[in-house]
Amino acid sequence: MNQKDFTCLNEALEKKKKILVSSCLLGMKINYEGKAHPIDELRQLFLQGQAIPICPEVLATMPIPRDRAEIVTVNGERKVHNERDEDLTEIYALGAQRTLDTARTSGAKIAIFKSKSPSCGCGKIYDGSFSGNLIDGDGIAAALLKENGVRVITEEDFLACLK
Repeated sequence: MNQKDFTCLNEALEKKKKILVSSCLLGMKINYEGKAHPIDELRQLFLQGQAIPICPEVLATMPIPRDRAEIVTVNGERKVHNERDEDLTEIYALGAQRTLDTARTSGAKIAIFKSKSPSCGCGKIYDGSFSGNLIDGDGIAAALLKENGVRVITEEDFLACLK
């Protein structure tokens, strides 16, 4: 996390500005396996009315649970494929657009997203081989938010910031 992200997060926390937070980090069992990854400090922000739960994949009407998906490069273009090699790019793009719409409507300028996700990953994502290898890159929703001026950090960045 760079200094500008740190400053933006601290300002949002201090001024009680709205923050988008991956719903699975708030304890909602909606990740691809139907599991949650709750973080108590983020749940407190939700209970205080500051965190807006968001899941780009659910916003795009994907089922819970759903097949694992990763970003792959096909003919130089970023695509999202599941393990059965089905192209899910359009539905991930829809979820990303709906996430951006939520950020704009709410006025949120920062998002705390689940790391490594094909939607929410920030900085590191899986390489598309379904082997657990990480590469530099952002998920589809994280990239769209960044392109539109919303700062995106991972839950790991958030926890490091609290130390």
